Amino acid sequence: MLAIRLDESLEKRLAALAEKTGRTKTFYARAAIEAHLEEMEDYFLAEERMADFRRDDAVSLKDMKADLGL
Repeated sequence: MLAIRLDESLEKRLAALAEKTGRTKTFYARAAIEAHLEEMEDYFLAEERMADFRRDDAVSLKDMKADLGL
């Protein structure tokens, strides 16, 4: 179970949408989370990978080609 606090204007917009469509506020909150969760996960994974890259020694393409004899 998750409880969230919304500012008044967002709460009103959500309530109005739910009333107009006959769906619940929970339905729309869940749909919004599902729609954006994967995008947010991808963003933070990319941030982690970039931090890993910055911590480690990077190899230039030129050096990599030389190491591989290309």
